[in-house]
Amino acid sequence: MKQKTEKIIRHFTGLIFPAVGFGVVSGVLTGAVITFYKWCAKHVVALSVQGYNAILQNLWLLPVALVGLFGLAFLFGIIYKRAPELRGGGIPTAIAALRDLITFKWFRNLIGVFLMSMATFLVGVPLGSEGPSVQIGTAVGLGVRRATGKKGSAWNRYSMTGGACAGFAVATGAPVSGVMFALEEAHQRISPMIILVSATSVVFSCIVAEVLSPVMGVSFALFPALDVASLAAWELWIPVLVGVVVGLGSVLLLKYYEVLKRFVRSIGRVPTWVKIFLVLALTLCVGLLVPSGVSTGHELMLELLSLHAPAIWILLVLLVVRTTLTLSANVNGVTGGMFLPLLALGALLASVIAQVLGLLGLGTEYYSVVLVLGITAAVSGMIKAPVTAVVFAIEAMGCIDNVLAVIIVSVCSFLITEMFGAHSVTDSVLEDQVEVLNKEKERKVIDAFVTVKEGTFAVGKQIRDILWPVNLFVLSVQRAKTSEVDEHGGKTMMAGDVLHVRYSTTDERRTRDDLTAIVGEQDYAEREADVI
Repeated sequence: MKQKTEKIIRHFTGLIFPAVGFGVVSGVLTGAVITFYKWCAKHVVALSVQGYNAILQNLWLLPVALVGLFGLAFLFGIIYKRAPELRGGGIPTAIAALRDLITFKWFRNLIGVFLMSMATFLVGVPLGSEGPSVQIGTAVGLGVRRATGKKGSAWNRYSMTGGACAGFAVATGAPVSGVMFALEEAHQRISPMIILVSATSVVFSCIVAEVLSPVMGVSFALFPALDVASLAAWELWIPVLVGVVVGLGSVLLLKYYEVLKRFVRSIGRVPTWVKIFLVLALTLCVGLLVPSGVSTGHELMLELLSLHAPAIWILLVLLVVRTTLTLSANVNGVTGGMFLPLLALGALLASVIAQVLGLLGLGTEYYSVVLVLGITAAVSGMIKAPVTAVVFAIEAMGCIDNVLAVIIVSVCSFLITEMFGAHSVTDSVLEDQVEVLNKEKERKVIDAFVTVKEGTFAVGKQIRDILWPVNLFVLSVQRAKTSEVDEHGGKTMMAGDVLHVRYSTTDERRTRDDLTAIVGEQDYAEREADVI
């Protein structure tokens, strides 16, 4: 009885209380910070529109604006050189941190992403706020954990996960999608500990955001309540068509991204700030000629969803222009998110589909549902997150009466990209970041035997629930009377267990420190493994 009571106490003090505690604090702070961030972004975007109108009315301001962009690009180049984690979309950076592929200074990251993304919005670069929101949430989560001291460092990535999910949920107004972000994109696995931290953080961040949003004059929901037609069984050819077309469009976009990336690499001798200046200058020119071709794309989607769609040829021009600007900005590392801009591209392509179907005799009542399906297909195909796409469509766009259609369009779009072997922009950016950080570093594969010490983080937790150091695998567990971990990695570890681990690393000290935070201080019995 005493042993059972001690086990229950250890379960609550070692798992439940810390997980909920970090989730609550990370969620509350992230909810407040991201709501303030959305308020700032709203006013900066409005200021950007005023700036473009002022230049159109007073063309003598154009040279002044170009000089300002020149200085801003030069400043960006200096900052990116000293803090490379501030480059590009926030979601790939956040995922890299959550997977232990990179490290960053949480306060510098929070302030840097906040200010630099505001500068991006001011210029009108077609990048969104959800990526920076996720990265800011990740930084908040790390800051919350660091406030408890060095002893609990094994909780770093859990607290960061909670902050990242909260940032996504508040930025998009989609709490369930926020939890799915942790499972499908960040860690790509289901774990009770990850669900507990992320769900707690999302709940409290959304409560804070719901309270603060009306006070600050910002909308919590990304989309207003949509009146979407419910599709009958005989109409399910529509999501199949939309899924295939947007899937093919996703393939072209992802291949185009690779082409732009190779082109930028081929001119590697050109300073980074010069490339950024060209992107900013091109954005300015497009914004003066085609206002809908710049900014985050949120307002563009709202216009399309409200049935204010321009002619097909204008939609195609906007599609090409926004695709080129968004991808060019991301390739060159301009701070800003890709989620909203990619959704806007899906909406543009879906609007073209809807208008073509209208010309072929399909009623106008199907326009909204085609647009919603196109946005869903974009999340599935362009971002390669099919489950998140379904959840996002149901909770953020009111597709509760079109669940089957949403699943069909998501599967079709994802299947098309898989058939052509297209990788998501997120994965591509993440791989590039890791490649740059590990350039010219020697990689070793190490076999080691470690003992789980009494009172450490690992005690009472299952192997599959622990966020081990990157590229570390537990090969077996040795106890006094039993041995070998089960096939699902579900063995609950106890003090005294001897773990046989194998890991690949370019930084032995960091990997060992991360492992020590989990199993405790000790002398490692290790050897360099043979690489086959």
